[in-house]
Amino acid sequence: MADAAFSFSQGQLQDVANRVLALAREGGATACEVDVSEACGQSVNVRLGQIETLEYNQDKGATVTVYVGQQKGHASTSDFGSEALKDTVKAALAIARYTGADPCAGLADPALLAASFPDLDLYHPWALSAEDAIEMACRCEDAARAVDPRISNSEGAGVSTQTSHFVYANSNGFLAGYPGSRHSLSAAVIASENGAMQRDYWFTSARASEDLDDAVSVGRRAGERALRRLGAKSVKTGNYPVLFEAPIASSLIGHLVSAVSGASLYRKSTFLLDTLGKPVMAACMHIDEDPFVPRGLASGAFDSEGVATRARRLVDGGVLGGYFLGSYSARKLGMQSTGNAGGSHNLIVHDTGESFEAMLARMGTGLLVTELMGHGLNLVTGDYSRGAAGFWVENGVIVYPVEEITIAGNLADMFQAIEAVGTDCLTRGGKRCGSILVGSMTVAGSH
Repeated sequence: MADAAFSFSQGQLQDVANRVLALAREGGATACEVDVSEACGQSVNVRLGQIETLEYNQDKGATVTVYVGQQKGHASTSDFGSEALKDTVKAALAIARYTGADPCAGLADPALLAASFPDLDLYHPWALSAEDAIEMACRCEDAARAVDPRISNSEGAGVSTQTSHFVYANSNGFLAGYPGSRHSLSAAVIASENGAMQRDYWFTSARASEDLDDAVSVGRRAGERALRRLGAKSVKTGNYPVLFEAPIASSLIGHLVSAVSGASLYRKSTFLLDTLGKPVMAACMHIDEDPFVPRGLASGAFDSEGVATRARRLVDGGVLGGYFLGSYSARKLGMQSTGNAGGSHNLIVHDTGESFEAMLARMGTGLLVTELMGHGLNLVTGDYSRGAAGFWVENGVIVYPVEEITIAGNLADMFQAIEAVGTDCLTRGGKRCGSILVGSMTVAGSH
């Protein structure tokens, strides 16, 4: 029987997957893999106390990949009917037969496929009515606007609840899937004073609604963050220590992941080429990958190819312990899949014991960055240049807000210059990270 949130049961998704595999085999495919999924949800956005959007979504799809020898074809459909599945498989086979053979193409190594499927507590549907969602979003926005009369405008507050389930199957006998959920609450407001305006936001996201921060605290945090940015000015250009606030510090870890992921490595388009077993960060850095965190936003017993995931120490004392590889990139590199087809799983950056206040004190005089703008990263060279905003710090104390500046450096140097990671750990998506202090970067502001 289907879950009340879904139109199809796991058994019905499995049936679709098995039908696709059979059709591919009958059509002459030497191998096939298929992902069958369904998702549904509701999102509400309010602004200035009025409903702006109320959206419902319900989607389903089957994505088919076939192999004819080492020729690969790909097609998808949102129709689970027999004729639609036949046409989709036929389209994938036609594409495969017109595609050049690739010696690295193919399904994952059968020996690496997951054989155990622990319950990671990833599915917590939220029976939230539209009326309750609207009321919650209004409470969140009201709390933000009530922080101070200078909160003059709002970009709104939103509540989203999403559930999904899927089945992945391949012709090597793998067939598994599970349901999951993800809910969020956010607010963004604008503060103004003497003709100047500043915007900021806050949000919370979790698998289960009871793990979300409450609406009033999210709104209040958004209002306080916008308010504290009033009166911002630039700083004198120079080299200073830079403290990345926890909400954006995880972006540095994201850059590390990109630099040591399969496609970047086999294309030789990364500044961290051939660094396995070598120091890539400061000795204080320890990062774990743990796919088995209960309710983790990036948890899973297998990757998008069915390969078993595993917990590992990714960075140990600054030394890189592993890459992020799927089957294709692993073959290109002459290595073995790390179970990361589809991305990383719950990266946990260990702190060095200092609170946020202690991190400010350790920095002394420098820049606290709370917002990054633009995409100024060259992954080939590691050159890094981003627009930024935040606060100027003197003697460990925040003095005034800062805007219209650029921070620049090279990621290879920045990673080695990390001096501390704060205990103010924040989970955003699949990364858990506190604030990160980089010893020196170029800050371009006023002359």
